[in-house]
Amino acid sequence: MDLDPRTTAVIAVHMQRDIVTPEGAFGAFFAEQVAARDVIGVTRTVLDAAREAGSTVFYTRVAWEPGYGDLDANSPLLGMVAQTGCLVDGTEMAEIVPELTPVDGDVVVTHKRVGGFTGSDLDAQLRQRGITTVLFAGVATTASVEGTARGASDLGYRTIIVADACSAATPEAHDASIASLGLLGEIATSEEVVQALKNSVPA
Repeated sequence: MDLDPRTTAVIAVHMQRDIVTPEGAFGAFFAEQVAARDVIGVTRTVLDAAREAGSTVFYTRVAWEPGYGDLDANSPLLGMVAQTGCLVDGTEMAEIVPELTPVDGDVVVTHKRVGGFTGSDLDAQLRQRGITTVLFAGVATTASVEGTARGASDLGYRTIIVADACSAATPEAHDASIASLGLLGEIATSEEVVQALKNSVPA
């Protein structure tokens, strides 16, 4: 795998407390596999390697205003948001988990749909930095990772899914999503990505 750090970004999808921790509103769905696959730890390794190589780190987070006046709950998944009262912008549970706290130079994009490109400035932020390759990590593989990766592919980005830095509600669901995404982008391991980023750094 060849990666040019100047035109590469890693996007960490929805690594928020309400989604990936046991106490979060969606924890019953996703936290077990996040822990079993060490998604937070693997993602941190990839993000650190990206920063060291000079690539840009992006985070997409989903959050709504108090009272959900900006929520269009047109799907069962989004309907659950209002029912559980989660992911309210400005609250601790809507923030990125502490292990992955953004650092100076990282870019955080907040959006309100399943896919990170819809109704957000993610595409504009990537293009103004000259990004042509995007790598995805995060939760859930079957929903926001896949939705955002599909959007990236449609927009013309070289799209790479870091498979072991993602998880879904079950291993079977994750595997099915990865198999589907293999038709739209590249599937890689964190080890392959980290090595490619290291190889790109001048001696």
